[in-house]
Amino acid sequence: MNRILEARFLAPDVKLFRVEAPKIAEKRKAGQFVILRVHALGERIPITIADSDPERGTITIIVQGVGKTTKHLNTFEAGDMIHDVVGPLGKPSHIELFGTAVSIGGGVGTAIAYPTAKALKEAGNHVIAIIGGRTREYVILEDEMRAICDEVYPTTDDGSYGFHGFVTHKLQQLIDEGRTLDFVLAIGPIPMMRAVAEVTRPHGIRTVVSLNPIMVDGTGMCGGCRAVVGGKPVFVCVDGPEFDAHEVDFDVLAKRNRMYLEQERLALEEFHRCKLEETAVLTDAKKTG
Repeated sequence: MNRILEARFLAPDVKLFRVEAPKIAEKRKAGQFVILRVHALGERIPITIADSDPERGTITIIVQGVGKTTKHLNTFEAGDMIHDVVGPLGKPSHIELFGTAVSIGGGVGTAIAYPTAKALKEAGNHVIAIIGGRTREYVILEDEMRAICDEVYPTTDDGSYGFHGFVTHKLQQLIDEGRTLDFVLAIGPIPMMRAVAEVTRPHGIRTVVSLNPIMVDGTGMCGGCRAVVGGKPVFVCVDGPEFDAHEVDFDVLAKRNRMYLEQERLALEEFHRCKLEETAVLTDAKKTG
């Protein structure tokens, strides 16, 4: 069991947790993740480690409530216990002195991009961060990014804050301005990562994406996270999660991520029904109490 020490929302349905996990905090490196269960019968879900404090024995994870398990987890508060947290898993980010490195985070992808941006800066790179959201309230970790990066460009789809447009539009603008970009890391929804790859491909800019397929065991045995990179199958949990963006088959990745949409929909409906019933019981108890 892992105790939650801090829990707070960063944006609608996006919540930060600081969790006791001393062994993971001691060993984790940028780009790695954990797999957790909220209760004994719960599904196993992968969550990137956004940060860690080895001295305090804690890790920080940021969770977007999308399906049943993530929405359930986002009801937890400080003092609650997560049933189990396993990690660190996956290969760490490849860090070296590239020159000018661009770290791109779309929505909650900023939480995944943050630790690698920090490591890139520590390696001596000039780090540019492009962080996007649908609206201003979905742009997260801007202050944290500004503390470690040389340049930070927030973007919003609706123009409510920062640059008006997608993260790819800002990336294209930097290229059109003649900026020399030596490395690009993009993390976010599959369409966004695919679009970044197509922006950088004609210019031969080394580009890496962190993939987000369905995972179960995190050891490569179940095959649930299988993807195709460079025309060959890979297991994201052990071979990644980061890969050359120009070699990823995003069509296969998207199709596999849609395999259980119906089951996910039914599970989420059940979760909402249970929460409504729970609320009704508490309301009745107050009326009769």
